[in-house]
Amino acid sequence: MARKRAKRKSGLFGLGAGPVRRKRKPGLFARRITRVSIITAVIFALICVFAAVGAGFMFLEEYVKNTSPLSRKIGSLELLGVPAWVNNELEKKICTAARAGAQDLRLTEDTARFVQNNLVRNVAWLDKVRVRTTHNSIRIRALWRKPLAVAQSGSRRFYVDKDLVVLDFVPVAGLAVVRVTGISGSATAPPAGRVWRKDDLAAAIDILARLERMDTLVTPDKPLLYEIDSIDVSNFNGRQSSTDSHIVLYSKDNAQIIWGAEIGTWQQHLEATDEEKLAKLYAYYKEYGTLLNGVKYINLRDPQQTIPLPVDRY
Repeated sequence: MARKRAKRKSGLFGLGAGPVRRKRKPGLFARRITRVSIITAVIFALICVFAAVGAGFMFLEEYVKNTSPLSRKIGSLELLGVPAWVNNELEKKICTAARAGAQDLRLTEDTARFVQNNLVRNVAWLDKVRVRTTHNSIRIRALWRKPLAVAQSGSRRFYVDKDLVVLDFVPVAGLAVVRVTGISGSATAPPAGRVWRKDDLAAAIDILARLERMDTLVTPDKPLLYEIDSIDVSNFNGRQSSTDSHIVLYSKDNAQIIWGAEIGTWQQHLEATDEEKLAKLYAYYKEYGTLLNGVKYINLRDPQQTIPLPVDRY
């Protein structure tokens, strides 16, 4: 009996060969968790691989860009769509501003941005500037601001375009640029590229813009504006005399062209309409072929219902 108890004791607690317990297989839930973990690890590994490949391509692209012959090549500036009235001096001024002191311009996207920023910040003559590089040049395309009038503030002379944008003065031949005189106040004109909002200046520019439009439509071969020397707004809105003409133009032989009140206010002053004034002026110009025929004045203020209005359709 003692021997049997010893065997049982050895089998239970000793190192003997007692009853063998079978390992329990993992349940279904545990197997699913293990499978999901493996799939997640594989997906994460793939994401890491793709991210590493993408970063490698970006690095390679940047390396190629910085070491390619194109990025080392020096390009020249090329202005596209330059109007016929732009002279060499103005082109040179714009190219100098584009370079901003840089001697060499390499054919890279950074250079294109550099040039465009310089032009936007420092050149009032251009609007909506776009710059891009090609295999051999840096091309600049923009809208050009055309000076319509020239004015003076103190000792400073400057141009103004149809939008009242101030342009720095550069001698430009071949354009019908009219002097504006009699601008009120002592306020200094803003820097180039800014709009100068003054009512009397705006009234002068409005008339000149209409004359320019009429030249294009009626007298394109011999524009009337080339025979206008100045426009005087010193009596704008009747500030000096309620009976005298608010605005007077002067031809290049000093004939007075009595316009009257500013655009849109003819009815308040019982004057001819703005369309009638334009019609009378261009009817006179077409009849005589010039404004420079020695007359002292041409009166556009008084209504004349019988005069033909050849520009009504415009």
